[in-house]
Amino acid sequence: MLNYRKDLEKMPSYDGVEKNYRIKVNANESTMNLPPLVAERVQNRLSYVAFNRYPNEEYYSLVEQIAKNFSVEQEQILLGGGSSEIIEKIFHAFGGVGKKIVYPQPSFSMYKIYAKAAEAEGISFDLDEKFDLNVEKFIKKVRETQANLAVVCNPNNPTGNVLTLEQVEEIAKSVDCAFLLDEAYIEFYGKTAVGLVKKYPNLIVARTFSKAYGLAGARVGYMIANSEVAKMIGKTFMPYHLNSLSLATADIVYQMRDEFIPRIQMIISERKRIFERLKKFPKLEVFPSQTNFILIRHERADELNKFLESLDIGVRFFSPTAPGLKNCLRISFGTRPENDEVFDAIKNWLEK
Repeated sequence: MLNYRKDLEKMPSYDGVEKNYRIKVNANESTMNLPPLVAERVQNRLSYVAFNRYPNEEYYSLVEQIAKNFSVEQEQILLGGGSSEIIEKIFHAFGGVGKKIVYPQPSFSMYKIYAKAAEAEGISFDLDEKFDLNVEKFIKKVRETQANLAVVCNPNNPTGNVLTLEQVEEIAKSVDCAFLLDEAYIEFYGKTAVGLVKKYPNLIVARTFSKAYGLAGARVGYMIANSEVAKMIGKTFMPYHLNSLSLATADIVYQMRDEFIPRIQMIISERKRIFERLKKFPKLEVFPSQTNFILIRHERADELNKFLESLDIGVRFFSPTAPGLKNCLRISFGTRPENDEVFDAIKNWLEK
Protein backbone atom coordinates (compact mmCIF):
# COMPACT_ATOMS: atom_id res chain seq x y z
CA MET A 1 0.00 0.00 0.00
CA LEU A 2 1.28 3.44 -0.87
CA ASN A 3 1.00 5.93 1.97
CA TYR A 4 0.97 9.46 0.63
CA ARG A 5 1.44 12.55 2.72
CA LYS A 6 -1.65 13.51 4.70
CA ASP A 7 -4.20 15.60 2.76
CA LEU A 8 -2.21 15.36 -0.49
CA GLU A 9 -5.35 14.28 -2.33
CA LYS A 10 -7.02 17.53 -1.22
CA MET A 11 -4.23 19.68 -2.65
CA PRO A 12 -5.53 21.98 -5.41
CA SER A 13 -3.53 21.84 -8.64
CA TYR A 14 -2.68 24.28 -11.39
CA ASP A 15 -3.78 23.28 -14.88
CA GLY A 16 -0.70 23.94 -16.99
CA VAL A 17 -1.89 22.05 -20.09
CA GLU A 18 -1.75 24.43 -23.05
CA LYS A 19 -3.16 24.19 -26.56
CA ASN A 20 -0.96 25.52 -29.34
CA TYR A 21 -3.37 28.18 -30.64
CA ARG A 22 -2.72 30.06 -33.87
CA ILE A 23 -2.92 33.24 -31.80
CA LYS A 24 -2.03 32.41 -28.21
CA VAL A 25 -2.82 35.26 -25.83
CA ASN A 26 -4.04 33.31 -22.81
CA ALA A 27 -0.97 33.01 -20.56
CA ASN A 28 0.46 36.55 -20.30
CA GLU A 29 3.56 35.39 -22.18
CA SER A 30 5.45 37.46 -24.70
CA THR A 31 4.29 36.44 -28.18
CA MET A 32 7.77 37.36 -29.48
CA ASN A 33 10.97 35.43 -28.92
CA LEU A 34 14.24 37.15 -28.00
CA PRO A 35 15.38 40.15 -30.07
CA PRO A 36 17.83 38.92 -32.75
CA LEU A 37 20.86 40.63 -31.23
CA VAL A 38 20.07 39.21 -27.79
CA ALA A 39 19.47 35.73 -29.23
CA GLU A 40 22.85 35.86 -30.97
CA ARG A 41 24.62 36.83 -27.75
CA VAL A 42 22.77 34.11 -25.81
CA GLN A 43 23.77 31.43 -28.32
CA ASN A 44 27.37 32.55 -28.10
CA ARG A 45 27.29 32.56 -24.29
CA LEU A 46 25.77 29.08 -24.11
CA SER A 47 28.64 27.71 -26.16
CA TYR A 48 30.93 28.52 -23.22
CA VAL A 49 28.82 26.92 -20.49
CA ALA A 50 30.79 24.38 -18.46
CA PHE A 51 28.25 21.55 -18.29
CA ASN A 52 30.52 19.60 -15.95
CA ARG A 53 30.38 22.30 -13.25
CA TYR A 54 27.64 23.38 -10.89
CA PRO A 55 26.17 26.78 -11.84
CA ASN A 56 27.93 28.99 -9.27
CA GLU A 57 29.53 31.33 -11.80
CA GLU A 58 26.31 31.93 -13.73
CA TYR A 59 24.28 32.38 -10.53
CA TYR A 60 26.49 35.01 -8.96
CA SER A 61 27.11 36.83 -12.23
CA LEU A 62 23.37 37.52 -12.48
CA VAL A 63 23.10 38.38 -8.79
CA GLU A 64 25.92 40.89 -9.18
CA GLN A 65 24.17 42.58 -12.09
CA ILE A 66 20.83 42.86 -10.29
CA ALA A 67 22.47 44.18 -7.12
CA LYS A 68 24.34 46.83 -9.07
CA ASN A 69 21.22 47.93 -10.94
CA PHE A 70 19.17 48.42 -7.76
CA SER A 71 22.07 49.64 -5.57
CA VAL A 72 21.58 46.84 -3.05
CA GLU A 73 23.94 44.27 -1.55
CA GLN A 74 24.30 40.90 -3.27
CA GLU A 75 23.27 39.24 0.00
CA GLN A 76 19.82 40.80 -0.44
CA ILE A 77 19.10 38.83 -3.62
CA LEU A 78 17.93 35.29 -4.22
CA LEU A 79 17.28 33.72 -7.63
CA GLY A 80 14.60 31.14 -8.34
CA GLY A 81 12.78 29.24 -11.06
CA GLY A 82 10.64 32.17 -12.09
CA SER A 83 9.04 34.34 -9.41
CA SER A 84 6.69 31.37 -8.85
CA GLU A 85 9.36 29.29 -7.12
CA ILE A 86 10.45 32.28 -5.08
CA ILE A 87 6.88 32.92 -3.92
CA GLU A 88 6.48 29.24 -3.05
CA LYS A 89 9.66 29.34 -0.95
CA ILE A 90 8.57 32.53 0.83
CA PHE A 91 5.26 30.87 1.70
CA HIS A 92 7.23 27.89 3.01
CA ALA A 93 9.54 30.13 5.07
CA PHE A 94 6.68 31.98 6.76
CA GLY A 95 4.06 29.24 6.69
CA GLY A 96 3.56 26.11 8.75
CA VAL A 97 0.80 24.63 10.86
CA GLY A 98 -1.16 27.34 12.63
CA LYS A 99 0.31 30.16 10.54
CA LYS A 100 -1.87 32.46 8.42
CA ILE A 101 -1.16 34.02 5.04
CA VAL A 102 -3.39 36.82 3.74
CA TYR A 103 -3.68 37.62 0.03
CA PRO A 104 -6.17 39.45 -2.25
CA GLN A 105 -8.89 37.74 -4.25
CA PRO A 106 -9.06 37.60 -7.23
CA SER A 107 -5.32 37.52 -7.72
CA PHE A 108 -2.60 35.04 -8.72
CA SER A 109 -4.30 31.64 -8.36
CA MET A 110 -1.15 29.97 -7.01
CA TYR A 111 -1.27 31.87 -3.71
CA LYS A 112 -4.00 29.54 -2.48
CA ILE A 113 -2.06 26.48 -3.61
CA TYR A 114 1.24 27.66 -2.10
CA ALA A 115 -0.45 28.38 1.23
CA LYS A 116 -1.88 24.87 1.28
CA ALA A 117 1.51 23.37 0.36
CA ALA A 118 3.11 25.33 3.20
CA GLU A 119 0.53 23.85 5.61
CA ALA A 120 -0.61 27.37 6.43
CA GLU A 121 -4.11 28.79 6.49
CA GLY A 122 -4.67 30.85 3.36
CA ILE A 123 -6.98 33.78 4.03
CA SER A 124 -8.34 35.58 0.98
CA PHE A 125 -9.28 39.25 1.08
CA ASP A 126 -11.92 40.28 -1.46
CA LEU A 127 -11.21 43.15 -3.82
CA ASP A 128 -14.09 45.57 -4.43
CA GLU A 129 -16.37 45.54 -7.48
CA LYS A 130 -13.76 47.46 -9.51
CA PHE A 131 -11.03 45.08 -8.31
CA ASP A 132 -9.41 47.77 -6.16
CA LEU A 133 -7.73 46.82 -2.89
CA ASN A 134 -9.00 48.71 0.15
CA VAL A 135 -5.64 49.22 1.83
CA GLU A 136 -7.04 50.20 5.21
CA LYS A 137 -9.29 47.15 5.42
CA PHE A 138 -6.51 44.87 4.10
CA ILE A 139 -4.17 46.06 6.86
CA LYS A 140 -6.94 45.52 9.40
CA LYS A 141 -7.48 41.97 8.12
CA VAL A 142 -3.78 41.17 8.41
CA ARG A 143 -3.67 42.49 11.95
CA GLU A 144 -6.91 40.84 13.11
CA THR A 145 -5.87 37.43 11.82
CA GLN A 146 -2.35 37.83 13.26
CA ALA A 147 -1.02 36.79 9.88
CA ASN A 148 2.57 35.69 9.45
CA LEU A 149 2.69 36.87 5.84
CA ALA A 150 0.76 39.44 3.80
CA VAL A 151 0.86 39.21 -0.01
CA VAL A 152 -0.04 41.68 -2.75
CA CYS A 153 0.42 41.31 -6.50
CA ASN A 154 1.21 44.72 -8.02
CA PRO A 155 0.14 45.15 -10.79
CA ASN A 156 -2.47 42.54 -10.00
CA ASN A 157 -3.03 39.43 -12.07
CA PRO A 158 -5.62 38.87 -13.56
CA THR A 159 -7.27 42.26 -13.04
CA GLY A 160 -4.44 44.53 -14.25
CA ASN A 161 -4.89 47.33 -11.73
CA VAL A 162 -2.28 48.73 -9.34
CA LEU A 163 -1.51 50.16 -5.96
CA THR A 164 0.47 53.39 -5.81
CA LEU A 165 3.87 53.37 -4.11
CA GLU A 166 2.28 55.35 -1.27
CA GLN A 167 -0.27 52.58 -0.77
CA VAL A 168 2.44 49.92 -0.85
CA GLU A 169 4.41 51.85 1.76
CA GLU A 170 1.31 52.20 3.91
CA ILE A 171 0.96 48.42 4.04
CA ALA A 172 4.68 47.85 4.66
CA LYS A 173 4.77 50.20 7.64
CA SER A 174 1.41 49.15 9.08
CA VAL A 175 1.59 45.35 9.18
CA ASP A 176 3.65 43.59 11.83
CA CYS A 177 4.57 40.62 9.67
CA ALA A 178 6.43 39.83 6.44
CA PHE A 179 5.01 41.58 3.38
CA LEU A 180 5.54 40.04 -0.06
CA LEU A 181 5.05 42.29 -3.07
CA ASP A 182 4.75 40.28 -6.29
CA GLU A 183 6.00 42.53 -9.11
CA ALA A 184 5.80 40.04 -11.99
CA TYR A 185 4.36 42.70 -14.32
CA ILE A 186 6.15 45.76 -12.99
CA GLU A 187 7.98 46.60 -16.24
CA PHE A 188 4.61 47.46 -17.81
CA TYR A 189 3.81 49.82 -14.90
CA GLY A 190 7.25 51.27 -14.23
CA LYS A 191 6.96 52.05 -10.52
CA THR A 192 8.78 49.42 -8.49
CA ALA A 193 8.83 49.37 -4.70
CA VAL A 194 12.37 47.97 -4.46
CA GLY A 195 13.51 51.34 -3.11
CA LEU A 196 11.35 50.77 -0.02
CA VAL A 197 13.16 47.57 1.01
CA LYS A 198 15.91 49.50 2.78
CA LYS A 199 13.32 51.42 4.81
CA TYR A 200 11.08 48.46 5.65
CA PRO A 201 12.93 45.23 6.56
CA ASN A 202 9.67 43.25 6.41
CA LEU A 203 9.20 44.04 2.68
CA ILE A 204 10.14 41.38 0.11
CA VAL A 205 9.90 42.14 -3.61
CA ALA A 206 9.64 39.27 -6.14
CA ARG A 207 10.20 39.74 -9.88
CA THR A 208 10.50 37.57 -12.98
CA PHE A 209 12.12 37.32 -16.40
CA SER A 210 9.06 35.52 -17.80
CA LYS A 211 6.89 38.46 -18.85
CA ALA A 212 8.66 41.61 -20.09
CA TYR A 213 11.83 39.72 -21.05
CA GLY A 214 10.13 36.77 -22.73
CA LEU A 215 11.93 34.05 -20.77
CA ALA A 216 8.90 32.05 -19.63
CA GLY A 217 10.59 28.90 -20.92
CA ALA A 218 13.83 29.50 -19.03
CA ARG A 219 12.15 29.89 -15.62
CA VAL A 220 14.22 32.57 -13.88
CA GLY A 221 13.11 35.09 -11.29
CA TYR A 222 14.56 36.92 -8.30
CA MET A 223 13.69 38.51 -5.00
CA ILE A 224 15.13 41.50 -3.17
CA ALA A 225 14.81 41.76 0.59
CA ASN A 226 16.65 42.65 3.76
CA SER A 227 19.84 40.57 3.85
CA GLU A 228 18.84 38.73 7.05
CA VAL A 229 15.42 37.94 5.58
CA ALA A 230 17.03 36.71 2.35
CA LYS A 231 19.39 34.52 4.38
CA MET A 232 16.50 32.80 6.14
CA ILE A 233 14.41 32.34 2.99
CA GLY A 234 17.52 31.00 1.26
CA LYS A 235 17.45 28.04 3.64
CA THR A 236 14.30 26.77 1.91
CA PHE A 237 16.04 26.35 -1.48
CA MET A 238 17.82 23.20 -2.56
CA PRO A 239 21.49 23.55 -3.56
CA TYR A 240 22.03 24.40 -7.24
CA HIS A 241 18.29 24.60 -7.90
CA LEU A 242 18.78 26.60 -11.12
CA ASN A 243 20.56 25.25 -14.18
CA SER A 244 23.48 26.92 -15.97
CA LEU A 245 21.62 27.28 -19.28
CA SER A 246 18.76 29.31 -17.82
CA LEU A 247 21.08 31.41 -15.67
CA ALA A 248 23.49 32.18 -18.52
CA THR A 249 20.54 33.15 -20.73
CA ALA A 250 19.05 35.42 -18.07
CA ASP A 251 22.49 36.94 -17.45
CA ILE A 252 22.78 38.02 -21.10
CA VAL A 253 19.17 39.20 -21.21
CA TYR A 254 19.71 41.36 -18.13
CA GLN A 255 22.90 42.80 -19.59
CA MET A 256 20.96 43.68 -22.73
CA ARG A 257 17.65 44.64 -21.12
CA ASP A 258 17.61 47.96 -22.97
CA GLU A 259 16.96 45.92 -26.13
CA PHE A 260 13.55 45.07 -24.66
CA ILE A 261 12.47 48.66 -23.98
CA PRO A 262 10.93 49.17 -27.45
CA ARG A 263 8.92 45.97 -26.99
CA ILE A 264 7.69 47.02 -23.57
CA GLN A 265 6.73 50.44 -24.93
CA MET A 266 4.94 48.76 -27.83
CA ILE A 267 2.90 46.59 -25.44
CA ILE A 268 1.97 49.64 -23.36
CA SER A 269 0.93 51.50 -26.52
CA GLU A 270 -1.10 48.54 -27.75
CA ARG A 271 -2.72 48.17 -24.34
CA LYS A 272 -3.93 51.77 -24.46
CA ARG A 273 -5.09 51.47 -28.07
CA ILE A 274 -7.08 48.27 -27.61
CA PHE A 275 -8.55 49.49 -24.31
CA GLU A 276 -9.93 52.60 -25.98
CA ARG A 277 -11.42 50.55 -28.80
CA LEU A 278 -12.98 47.89 -26.60
CA LYS A 279 -14.58 50.26 -24.11
CA LYS A 280 -16.77 51.72 -26.88
CA PHE A 281 -18.96 48.58 -26.82
CA PRO A 282 -21.81 49.27 -24.36
CA LYS A 283 -22.35 45.67 -23.21
CA LEU A 284 -18.68 44.94 -22.69
CA GLU A 285 -17.06 45.89 -19.38
CA VAL A 286 -13.35 46.65 -19.83
CA PHE A 287 -11.06 47.08 -16.84
CA PRO A 288 -8.06 49.46 -16.90
CA SER A 289 -4.70 47.68 -16.90
CA GLN A 290 -1.06 48.44 -16.17
CA THR A 291 0.17 45.04 -17.41
CA ASN A 292 0.63 43.16 -20.68
CA PHE A 293 -2.99 41.94 -20.60
CA ILE A 294 -6.51 43.26 -20.21
CA LEU A 295 -9.56 41.88 -18.40
CA ILE A 296 -13.03 42.12 -19.94
CA ARG A 297 -16.47 41.02 -18.73
CA HIS A 298 -19.54 40.07 -20.75
CA GLU A 299 -22.67 38.23 -19.66
CA ARG A 300 -22.08 35.65 -22.42
CA ALA A 301 -18.32 35.36 -22.01
CA ASP A 302 -18.43 31.59 -22.39
CA GLU A 303 -19.96 31.96 -25.86
CA LEU A 304 -17.40 34.60 -26.81
CA ASN A 305 -14.62 32.30 -25.65
CA LYS A 306 -15.96 29.44 -27.78
CA PHE A 307 -16.19 31.75 -30.78
CA LEU A 308 -12.58 32.82 -30.35
CA GLU A 309 -11.52 29.21 -29.99
CA SER A 310 -13.29 28.41 -33.25
CA LEU A 311 -10.94 30.93 -34.86
CA ASP A 312 -7.97 29.25 -33.14
CA ILE A 313 -7.52 32.23 -30.82
CA GLY A 314 -6.73 31.31 -27.23
CA VAL A 315 -7.66 33.68 -24.39
CA ARG A 316 -8.09 32.95 -20.67
CA PHE A 317 -11.68 32.16 -19.75
CA PHE A 318 -12.36 31.98 -16.04
CA SER A 319 -14.58 29.36 -14.53
CA PRO A 320 -17.97 30.64 -13.30
CA THR A 321 -16.86 29.55 -9.83
CA ALA A 322 -13.66 31.64 -9.89
CA PRO A 323 -14.15 34.20 -7.09
CA GLY A 324 -15.06 37.60 -8.54
CA LEU A 325 -14.30 36.57 -12.12
CA LYS A 326 -17.63 35.27 -13.39
CA ASN A 327 -18.08 36.05 -17.11
CA CYS A 328 -14.52 37.36 -17.38
CA LEU A 329 -11.90 36.87 -20.09
CA ARG A 330 -8.25 37.84 -19.81
CA ILE A 331 -6.45 38.71 -23.03
CA SER A 332 -2.69 39.17 -23.33
CA PHE A 333 -1.24 41.61 -25.84
CA GLY A 334 0.90 40.44 -28.73
CA THR A 335 2.00 42.14 -31.91
CA ARG A 336 -0.19 44.81 -33.49
CA PRO A 337 -1.51 42.41 -36.20
CA GLU A 338 -2.34 39.82 -33.52
CA ASN A 339 -4.10 42.40 -31.39
CA ASP A 340 -6.07 43.68 -34.37
CA GLU A 341 -7.22 40.19 -35.26
CA VAL A 342 -8.34 39.49 -31.70
CA PHE A 343 -10.15 42.83 -31.54
CA ASP A 344 -11.86 42.28 -34.91
CA ALA A 345 -13.03 38.84 -33.78
CA ILE A 346 -14.52 40.28 -30.57
CA LYS A 347 -16.10 43.15 -32.53
CA ASN A 348 -17.67 40.79 -35.07
CA TRP A 349 -19.08 38.57 -32.33
CA LEU A 350 -20.51 41.51 -30.38
CA GLU A 351 -22.12 43.03 -33.45
CA LYS A 352 -23.71 39.73 -34.45
